[in-house]
Amino acid sequence: MTDEQKKFMQLAIDLSRQGMQAGHGGPFGCVIVKDGEVIGKGFNSVAGTNDPTAHAEVVAIRDACNRLQSFQLEDCEIYTSCEPCPMCVGAIYWARPARVFYANTRKGAADAGFDDDFIYEELKLPTNERSIPMIHSHTDDAQRVFQEWIDMENKTLY
Repeated sequence: MTDEQKKFMQLAIDLSRQGMQAGHGGPFGCVIVKDGEVIGKGFNSVAGTNDPTAHAEVVAIRDACNRLQSFQLEDCEIYTSCEPCPMCVGAIYWARPARVFYANTRKGAADAGFDDDFIYEELKLPTNERSIPMIHSHTDDAQRVFQEWIDMENKTLY
């Protein structure tokens, strides 16, 4: 990592401590950088907001996208204090940044009591065998809505 990249990582780590010490949630922080400038930041706010999706990466992605007025983080770098969980990995892929740097690993997170690996393992199972079963309930009406989307001319693809 370059000195500048190390600086951004330290900002993410500092945010992880800040959110944790304020009682907002676990020790996770994230910054998003574009062209050498921080455009988004966040710390885990799950406990502070009663929102299970308020992970540091998701909070930072929302902040950056709001500032950019875009749902894409093209040419951006994400610096996060820990390897992202499956939810955050999904959000990161949808946002499409250029790269992600992380400090702690998911094993380290598991050792600290955050067992994201459980979700990684669940995703490998057939939907009906997961600890929270996912039950397919096909309807023709739901399929028609998808067809309407396919046929729509003025849609925004993402």
